Amino acid sequence: MKSPNHPDLTFALQLKHKMTFRELHLNNFLLNALDELGLSETTPIQEMAFAPIMAGKDVLGIAQTGTGKTFAYLIPLIQQWKFSKKKTAEILVLVPTRELVVQVVDEFEKIAKYTSLKAAGAYGGTNIKTQILAISQGVDVVVATPGRLLDLMLHGTITASHIKKLVIDEVDEMLNLGFRAQLTTLLDLLPMRRQTLMFSATINSDIDLLIENSSNIPVRIEVEISGTPLTNIEQVGYEVQNLNTKINFLEHLLSTDESMTKVLVFAGSKRMADNLNAKLEYAFPDQLAVIHSNKTQNRRLKTVEEFERGACRILIASDLIARGLDVTEITHVINMDVPNVPENYMHRIGRTGRAEKKGKAITMIAPSEKEDQEKIEELMGIKIPMMLMPEEVEISKLLTPDEELTPGMKFIEVKRRKDPEKGDSFHEKKEKNKKVPIKVTHIDKKKLKYGKSYGTTHNRKK
Repeated sequence: MKSPNHPDLTFALQLKHKMTFRELHLNNFLLNALDELGLSETTPIQEMAFAPIMAGKDVLGIAQTGTGKTFAYLIPLIQQWKFSKKKTAEILVLVPTRELVVQVVDEFEKIAKYTSLKAAGAYGGTNIKTQILAISQGVDVVVATPGRLLDLMLHGTITASHIKKLVIDEVDEMLNLGFRAQLTTLLDLLPMRRQTLMFSATINSDIDLLIENSSNIPVRIEVEISGTPLTNIEQVGYEVQNLNTKINFLEHLLSTDESMTKVLVFAGSKRMADNLNAKLEYAFPDQLAVIHSNKTQNRRLKTVEEFERGACRILIASDLIARGLDVTEITHVINMDVPNVPENYMHRIGRTGRAEKKGKAITMIAPSEKEDQEKIEELMGIKIPMMLMPEEVEISKLLTPDEELTPGMKFIEVKRRKDPEKGDSFHEKKEKNKKVPIKVTHIDKKKLKYGKSYGTTHNRKK
């Protein structure tokens, strides 16, 4: 994508061969760590972001999930690192969820294994004193959610003036989750002379405004046009009338398709996730797990770890953690509903087809969700191929309360008595309401009190 405003981007997109990490002239401690991870070639976003970050430029990296964005900023930041006796954090990495904090710290520890660099994670919903103690003992990098990072700065655990590098990962999700005010406050606290790196799966006007207010004109690196689907993901849609039929179809798929060895099922709400778990656990004992924001942090992390190592085959999740899951080799993503935010669909299906492996995304689409489907297709620039549901799947006529209120569903009208002359709204008045009010004047009241002659005598006096 050539752009006169972004000459560095034009150069980067002209690179046609796959580059190895050795061609980047990385330090031995990085190369050794990458070798142990079995990584030898860069992904496009890693290759394209390396030179601008090393040059100290601000960067906006736009790439879909599963393309190696975390290593795209961690590798050059570690390569730039110089030993210092002062153990105060100079690098901040902001992410939207607790799960991503844990995963970024884990990735950092893998890649910085042969260095003395230390990182600490910080997020809400847990004891801040433990995090204060870990950071106070000396770290180089802090990975945090915005709210908890503000708390740590106000407490004095992190000194804003010492920060030299700021990374905002999953920028679009930050804004979607309502972190705009906290991001603005943080950016005002940090020194103006810093390097700012932003990474996102999508781009919109809100991100452009944030960039305008928070950094110099960044080198914009876009691996693919924002919103386009990953080529490694086969997408399929099925028109399914209601939720109970969707559950029947899901059970059929999980029971008959042997290729579904690691399946991520997305439910539109916590309640739906719990309902799915309750209805399917009898058919898939010891194969099923559920995760959403109502689960404790330890339970969520343990569930993800069990899913990663294959202890459970099926994970039911809510949208809130769509970005927080970094699980390898997910074979299928199944959408039980159509997200009303098109970008969320991209985040969901991006959990499969990662690291150049093939994946499949199956979406169940109710008639009331057609409009959301069209918005997603407009974003992607392609249609989701529609398939016929297998005949053996039982069609349920039982609707949930929400579906009964949905436009297009059957509505039972209450019949009223009709009057042939006055129409449908006519009904007989009660006897007390048939009375016609009579106006009684002051003179009439006096006549009742003094007799009929009151009016004549009264007028004569005048």
